[in-house]
Amino acid sequence: MSSQISRRPAGPPEPFSLRTVLSIAAGKTAAYTTRLMGRGGGTAITGMVARRIDPEILDKLVRRAGIPVVAITGSNGKTTTARFTAALLRGEGIVVGHNSAGANLVQGVTSLAIGASDWRGRLPDGVLVVEVDEGALPKVAPETMPRALLVTDLFRDQLDRFGEIYAVADAIESVALALPEDSALIVNADDPMVATMAEKRAGRRVTFGLAIKRSMDSITRAADTIRCPRCQADLKYRYVYLSHMGDYSCPKCRFARPKTDVTVTAVDVLGVDRTRCTIRTPVGSLTVEIPQSGVHIAYDVAGAIAILVGLDVSLEHAAASVASVGPAFGRLEKIDANGVTILLAFAKNPTSYNTTLRALATEDEPRQLLIAASNTLVDGEDFGWLWDVDFESMAPKVERVVVSGTRADELANRLHYAGVASEKMTVIADRPAALDAALGHLPTDGRLVVLSGYTPLIELRNEMSRRGWAGRYWAV
Repeated sequence: MSSQISRRPAGPPEPFSLRTVLSIAAGKTAAYTTRLMGRGGGTAITGMVARRIDPEILDKLVRRAGIPVVAITGSNGKTTTARFTAALLRGEGIVVGHNSAGANLVQGVTSLAIGASDWRGRLPDGVLVVEVDEGALPKVAPETMPRALLVTDLFRDQLDRFGEIYAVADAIESVALALPEDSALIVNADDPMVATMAEKRAGRRVTFGLAIKRSMDSITRAADTIRCPRCQADLKYRYVYLSHMGDYSCPKCRFARPKTDVTVTAVDVLGVDRTRCTIRTPVGSLTVEIPQSGVHIAYDVAGAIAILVGLDVSLEHAAASVASVGPAFGRLEKIDANGVTILLAFAKNPTSYNTTLRALATEDEPRQLLIAASNTLVDGEDFGWLWDVDFESMAPKVERVVVSGTRADELANRLHYAGVASEKMTVIADRPAALDAALGHLPTDGRLVVLSGYTPLIELRNEMSRRGWAGRYWAV
C-alpha cells in the first residue's frame, strides 16, 4: 500500500477561456463576500455563481485535470463517512479537500473545487473527498469521474423528491457502471440492494459490513429493503444489525450476503459520545476508539477504511486518525449554552431517527426535548414516515418536550399517539422562541436534546451562534 494517489493522465493543459477565468474569480469573490457579511460559509453560492458563468467549470477543474476524487453517496452516513475518509487520508500524509459543511449538491461540489484551486484554477496534488447527494450524483460523477465511489446504504428518504427507492438505486448503479476500470466501487454488503449494485462492472470492488454473532436491531415497519434483489422473495435474516442491514440470505434463489473485505467484528456503544470497534482488513485487524455514538458509526468507519483499501492507501495511522474525528454538525453534537449542555441530533428519516434514539437511550435520554420538523423543499414535504419512527420507545422517559417547525402540529399529533402526554408538550412554531421555552423548562442539572430535520436544525444552531454558544455550523 502507498501513501499517495496519482492524478489520472491528462493531455496538455488547455488555456482557460475568459469565461472560465471570470467564473473562478466570481466564485471566489462570492465566497469571500458571503463570509464577510456573515451570511454563510460560501459552501454553495460559490458554485452557483461560477456555474452560472461557466457551466463546465467543475469538469474543467477536476475531470480534465485528472484530479483524484473520492465520492460518497447513499441515504445515511454520507457526512460522517466523508469526515472519516478525509481524516484517514490526511493521516497518511495526503492533502485533502473536503466539502465538510455537507454542501453535497453539484453547486456545493463546485464550490469545493473552486475553493481548493488558486486563482488560475490549479488544484494542489492530493484528493478531493466529496459527499454527494443521491439525486445529484448523476450530475456530479461525469464532471469529476471519481477514483473511488462508496455507496453507504439506501433507505426511504424524501420520496416526494427522489421517488421510490428502486429509482434511486438504478440511478446510482448507472453511475457505478460508467466508472473507468481504474476506479474502485465500495459497497455496503449488509444492505441487500447496495450489495448487488453493478456486480458485473469491470474494475475493483470492495465490500464492507459487520460480522457479529448477535442481532443489534430487528426488522420493523421502518425497514426498507427486505426482499431479495434478484427474485423478490422475502429475505431470511440470521442477524439484523441496523434496520434492513444484516446477515441475510434468500431461501428461494440462494442469494446471500457477499463476503466482506473490511469487516467489523466487534462494536460497543459506550454512551452518547464513544464507540469502540474492532475491524478486520486485508492487512490485519485494528481496534478503534471513536468519539461518536452508535452502531451506524461502525458502518461509517468501515466504509471509510474500505475506501483506503480500494485506493491501495496505507492504514498505518488509521486508529489515531479515526480517534480524532468528533461529531459533525448536528450528529449528537454537544453545545455549551452558558453552562447548560445541548445535544443536537439531526434526523431525517425513520432509520436515522431510530438509530439516534437508541444511542440516546444508552444514557437514559431524551428527557428534556426540543423536536422540530419543517416541510421545506430541502427537508421534504411528505411527513408520513414519522409514523415509522419509534417514538414509543422514548415516550416513557420524556419529562418535557417543546415541538417546533413549520409542521409542529403534525409532529405533536404523532407524539400524542406515541404516548407523550399532552401536559408534557408545548407547541411553539417559532424556532428561537421554542429554544427559549425548552431551556426554560430545564431543571438545574438538566440536558436539552434537540431532535430536528435539516432546516430547523440550521435555524436553531444559527440562533445558538448568535448567542455566542457555538461557531458557524459550516466550520464544524
